[in-house]
Amino acid sequence: MKKRIAVIDTETTYYDDVMSIGIVIADSTDLTANMSLYYVFPEECWKPAMYSNVLYYNDKRTIKKFRGEAMEEIIEHFEKENVAEIFAYNALFDKGHLPELSSYVWKDIMKLAAYRQYNPCIPEDAPCYKTGRLKSGYGVESIMRMLSGARNYSEVHNALCDAEDELKIMQLLKLDIDRYPEI
Repeated sequence: MKKRIAVIDTETTYYDDVMSIGIVIADSTDLTANMSLYYVFPEECWKPAMYSNVLYYNDKRTIKKFRGEAMEEIIEHFEKENVAEIFAYNALFDKGHLPELSSYVWKDIMKLAAYRQYNPCIPEDAPCYKTGRLKSGYGVESIMRMLSGARNYSEVHNALCDAEDELKIMQLLKLDIDRYPEI
């Protein structure tokens, strides 16, 4: 069976509770998306949140489930699809909010995308530390603009759209998944 990876993004409320999770499952060799999942947690989504206006942006793909049930389903999908590694942009944030998935290997996309030696699209005049990491401007939106050349790109801040964009960053970086650091 082919090895697959999951790219995950979460959106949280002002109370730091996860209200939605977007997941793209992709082939580990060519990063082709095989499946996407988008869960909204009804017990959390009524709480005030910065991006609640785009919570149902993907309404046709939205699965409304209570968190415990959703996380069990996600783990079942991961087992069925042979997912062993989870990737996220600023993975420490998402991993910290999803303790149910702590047994998986987590890898951080940002740890490569923000470095000149891994991201050839970082402009020569961009301020970087001696390590090669950008001093600022290394969020998903800035990195996606650099890599894609789409200067008008705006991050949606819907967990599924953002997970799809994070996979796109990996595709554009063209790095082997083993290069991404585990957190």
